[in-house]
Amino acid sequence: MKDHAAKPVLSSRAEGFLDGLAPELLIVGGAVSVQFGAGLATALLREYGPLPVVAMRIVFGMILLILVRPPRLRGASLDALLSCVGLGIVLMAMNTAFYVALSRIPLGVAVTIEFWGPLTVAVLGSRRLLDLAWVALAAIGIYVLAGGRINSDDGAGIVAIFIAGGCWALYILIGGRMARHWPDGRGLSLAMIVAAVMVAPISLTFGDFRPLLVAPVAIAGGLIVALFSSALPYTFEIAALRRLAPSTFGVLMSLEPAIATLAGFLVLGQTLHPLDLAAVACVAVASAGASLSARRLRVAAGELESA
Repeated sequence: MKDHAAKPVLSSRAEGFLDGLAPELLIVGGAVSVQFGAGLATALLREYGPLPVVAMRIVFGMILLILVRPPRLRGASLDALLSCVGLGIVLMAMNTAFYVALSRIPLGVAVTIEFWGPLTVAVLGSRRLLDLAWVALAAIGIYVLAGGRINSDDGAGIVAIFIAGGCWALYILIGGRMARHWPDGRGLSLAMIVAAVMVAPISLTFGDFRPLLVAPVAIAGGLIVALFSSALPYTFEIAALRRLAPSTFGVLMSLEPAIATLAGFLVLGQTLHPLDLAAVACVAVASAGASLSARRLRVAAGELESA
């Protein structure tokens, strides 16, 4: 019997459903999911610390993905496996740095500063001189948000979110490569296994899990965070990256700062000053402008199956 005949029915239906949706819709849906998940995660990490919460997010997210798309290694090339390992390392580093930042700075500010990573990918994908203006506009917005905090208790959060931004850029590049190696989405499950194996010892060494052991409500919250911040958005984004150029991804992700600011307000009651809101708008406009010249990748029939 051929290997693909053993594919779970749920996985097959999910893949067909996602392939039938416009990649732009998947990216926007993933952005809404991840930012409102981050709002809930912020409420948890205030009580239990960033490392236990990020460990729950990654480990629970791994379990959810394995249940839907159990990884299969048969026939995988070395390059395909290495792309999963690389993505797993990036996911672990990106999520850890992001949650450390969220424990110190507002959600909308964090995501806006973090956006330097996707913006860089968008600019590198274009050859227009106008992109220098977009970079300058984004730099102004990031400076407004970060400049007033580098000498305060939020300094560690600013450093952490810049690291997360670099990881975000790598996620776009490596994730697109991995998606083409694993068109059925199973590579993401393998990448999450790598991320979980790496984050568990770090969180156990430097974090305190004891309060979580007597808080079933918090553990349930961790499952919800894993669903909305990992399982759903990563599945949506990897499915979209198969059909989008990395630079096109940037223009769609330009909504993230605004969505994060809205999630911070609705979920956490975080408000920003008018100047901060203007800075968020600067970064979003800069990312969109730098990405507009990117062209959609056309996928020929059968290309995904042969990747």
